[in-house]
Amino acid sequence: MKNFAFALIIALCLSSCSTGEAYFDFPKGSKPEEVGKKLSRHFIESDHYLIYSKWIHYAEVCTWLGALRFAEATGDTAIVNGLQSRFELLFDAEQALLPQMYHVDLNMFGCLPLEFYLNNKDERYLELGMRYADTQWALPDTATDAHKSLADRGLTWQTRMWIDDMFMITIVQSQAYRATGKREYIDRAAHEMVVYLDSLQRPNGLFYHAPDVPFFWARGNGWMAAGMAELLYLLPEDNPNRSRIMEGYLTMMSSLKDFQAETGMWRQVIDDAEFWPETSGTAMFAYAMIIGVKRGWLPAEKYGPAARKAWLALVEYITEEGDVREVCIGTGKRNDRQYYLDRPRIAGDYHGQAPALWCAYALMMK
Repeated sequence: MKNFAFALIIALCLSSCSTGEAYFDFPKGSKPEEVGKKLSRHFIESDHYLIYSKWIHYAEVCTWLGALRFAEATGDTAIVNGLQSRFELLFDAEQALLPQMYHVDLNMFGCLPLEFYLNNKDERYLELGMRYADTQWALPDTATDAHKSLADRGLTWQTRMWIDDMFMITIVQSQAYRATGKREYIDRAAHEMVVYLDSLQRPNGLFYHAPDVPFFWARGNGWMAAGMAELLYLLPEDNPNRSRIMEGYLTMMSSLKDFQAETGMWRQVIDDAEFWPETSGTAMFAYAMIIGVKRGWLPAEKYGPAARKAWLALVEYITEEGDVREVCIGTGKRNDRQYYLDRPRIAGDYHGQAPALWCAYALMMK
């Protein structure tokens, strides 16, 4: 009987490790439910972040989405209601803040009302979100020959070959699939991802900020890492592009693990030891690894400790008020190493708040 009990304990421990749960038990103060609640409440009380000074910025959308998913994962109806009250104004008093539908950074807004719809089944949210998803593939009257050429290849006319796109495009299409169950949305997102991977991924699995800018900027790579994890989480096993995307994801995760600092952080330029630890990229990489460990794509014994170390390091950068520190400001491409080294670092920017929330809800997922 003693031998049986011991064997059962060992089996349970191995089962827990295989899904990574053994690595995701955290001490008080760094528990994801504590951190996520602080960040979510802070967001509800914060001002809008506008793009072009007039529309909801994609970084705010990402933060809102993270807070909503966290609240759903924890069953926190008070936070859900607070987030929905904030959104309801966009149907009325703040309707002018709804982004237009002519750019990848604007259309990604649609992922947010679709997440609300999945929670509240309010058709207004579905209709609003699907407009953003559908117009991303519908050629406008002003379409150029270049846009038409993209459409002929099954790509969105908003394709830019910027690494950011592989979160911005795939998140709204994946959400449309979740909301409608129609394969066309997830299938075209996967096709788009493969084109980007084949065109932009370097042999080590990472991505230059741009083809003519040979620097592995952390947040740019973070969008790719998070985008692949999000897509693979939902992509049906019989999708013909799944194996190629998984290959790209696994290659990237392996490289990222090699470049993770002893502190658990990743640097502003991933492969350059002279750069400073940067939180938005670190949070995105941690999110992608957490998902991979929990889904069994990544060996838990190898990547579980890396994801754990990243989360514990990240928590140290969150202030008592709920602001994530050391976030690189918005950064366009430039073929100049010093430019990336000198980028200002700020606290509370939604580019950093968002992926910290993603990590919190991913850690809460079963």
